[in-house]
Amino acid sequence: MRILIVDDEPAMHASYARSFAPVRAENAGALDAMAAALFGDDAAGDAESDAPAFTLTRCDQGLDAVAEVERALAEGAPYPVAFIDIRMPPGIDGRETARRIRALDPDINLVIVTGYSDFSPLEIAKVAGPTDKIFYIAKPFEVAEIVQTATALTHRWQADRELRAARETLAAQVKQLEEQGLELAANESRALHLATHDSLTEAPNRLAFLRALGERARKPGLFGTAMLDLDRFKLVNDTLGHLAGDALIREMCAKLQQSSPEGAVVARLGGDEFGVLFDTAGQEAAVMACERMIAACSVTFSVLGNSVRGGASCGLVAVDGRDDRDPLDIVRRADLALNDAKRSGRGVVRLFDDSMDDSIRFRRDVEDRLSQAVQREELSLAYQPIVSRDGLEIDGFEALVRWNTNEFGLISPDTFIPIAEESNLIHELGDWILGAALKELQHWPGQYVSVNFSPRQFRRHNFVGHVMESVQRAGVSPGRVQIEITETAIFDDAERAAETLYKLRQMGFRIALDDFGTGYSSLYNIRKFALDCLKIDRSFIDGMGRERESAAIVHSIIHLGRALGLGVVAEGVETEAQVQALRVAGASHMQGYYFSQAVPPERARALAEQRSMATPPLMASGATR
Repeated sequence: MRILIVDDEPAMHASYARSFAPVRAENAGALDAMAAALFGDDAAGDAESDAPAFTLTRCDQGLDAVAEVERALAEGAPYPVAFIDIRMPPGIDGRETARRIRALDPDINLVIVTGYSDFSPLEIAKVAGPTDKIFYIAKPFEVAEIVQTATALTHRWQADRELRAARETLAAQVKQLEEQGLELAANESRALHLATHDSLTEAPNRLAFLRALGERARKPGLFGTAMLDLDRFKLVNDTLGHLAGDALIREMCAKLQQSSPEGAVVARLGGDEFGVLFDTAGQEAAVMACERMIAACSVTFSVLGNSVRGGASCGLVAVDGRDDRDPLDIVRRADLALNDAKRSGRGVVRLFDDSMDDSIRFRRDVEDRLSQAVQREELSLAYQPIVSRDGLEIDGFEALVRWNTNEFGLISPDTFIPIAEESNLIHELGDWILGAALKELQHWPGQYVSVNFSPRQFRRHNFVGHVMESVQRAGVSPGRVQIEITETAIFDDAERAAETLYKLRQMGFRIALDDFGTGYSSLYNIRKFALDCLKIDRSFIDGMGRERESAAIVHSIIHLGRALGLGVVAEGVETEAQVQALRVAGASHMQGYYFSQAVPPERARALAEQRSMATPPLMASGATR
């Protein structure tokens, strides 16, 4: 270590030279104790065992010392300690020397060595502080006193440098983590925007429209749902090209946004179809609002230098939110009214009435038969394997309900589940599904069963106690039961849902958020709820190879899940390319026709005993439920 000595007396320089020679003074033990008291318990012992080899730089005047400090800093070899005499005529005195050195090097330790000083320690500290880096030794000094002070201060100087480096490293790591957090939030925001907005018009898409419709349908008051199709749009595409068609869609979307009622949601649902959701005072007012939108669209547009006559047809449903209508059923009815408008000559508004819906009778028949389906033993469960990414081991099965009737044949769950939800038969149906799944689970060697619960089931009074009672009655461990719920089920009443999920997790159940990516989950909400895994909606998996947006959403969901310590299950996997892409992306589990369709209980038992699907046969593509 380099030590700077500043003194105008040659005799003092000789004293310093003798002091730093490798000779230990007789009273070193007392000075060890003093060093321990001043600098810590380890300072005294370290002074002898770890005493650095000192190289002395001698300066007779303060200006020379200041220049030496400046040169050392420029060379990257600063001085840890400087011993400074106070009286050094005829140049600057020790106080001014200390001030200038401190201005150059804030980290150096200054030791004022003097027999008599014109300045008090306080006066020196004012110009050369901080006080914890200024020390005082009286002349004449003891050899061990000088050595102990130099040794302790160089150790301290080195420790300060290491601590500062550690803090800088930590600060850089904290900054990197903050940047990664911002990047994750930005990715989430981009993924959310892609999932809920139309890329051509930047208007809300079908997913966003259905969610807005679902929220509005739960509030009291009359509202209108309008479905609009552009008239003769195919002719524009065929004669002027798709670029002209895209331009016309943007123009029409802008017209609808300008002419729609205040506060309305205008969404592009796909192709040349738009949806408009708005509050209304009555059916006549709703029809008039739609007629104004039709009139606004019935103008001539300039599209890529061509004059194009616009036009649109509209189907309208006006309902009261207190009726607890299914959003999909509202859209379906508006579509039926739109079809009637097109048959009527286009450019008109048609209000829905029951005569347009031949399927209403069918729905009523289904509802009546569904209430007796359990007694007639028409219901069954099929099981689709959920396999791990690495070894393609079967970790669980999703239970999927099937209904085969004598009158209508096999009825899709997409048909009868919404009917059960509307008619309140969902609880009876759900109880049967859970009981049958738990009974079948007992035949598997260790896999879990994943059971879907609808929003209405999830809001059931004492839902947690009911599920726990069913599991205990079946003699099954809660850890082998995964509860699948949708974003709609938990975000309708977030506080209550958070409490319910927490209780389920406390009891040992697994929780999966189904169809993730199709709703409005935020990073904050995902962290808020007790979840085990996210299930990516099959529509994004299907679009991975064709759409950059779908691939971006899949990668963002997987990254989000891994960052939060959640499993990520990709649904609807149907090709080898999808399997490889999902493996690379980091999805923890996969499910779909590539591995197996939903199979009867006997086949599921055989697969459970097989445990692995490392060489699955490639199945025909199609929906898994």
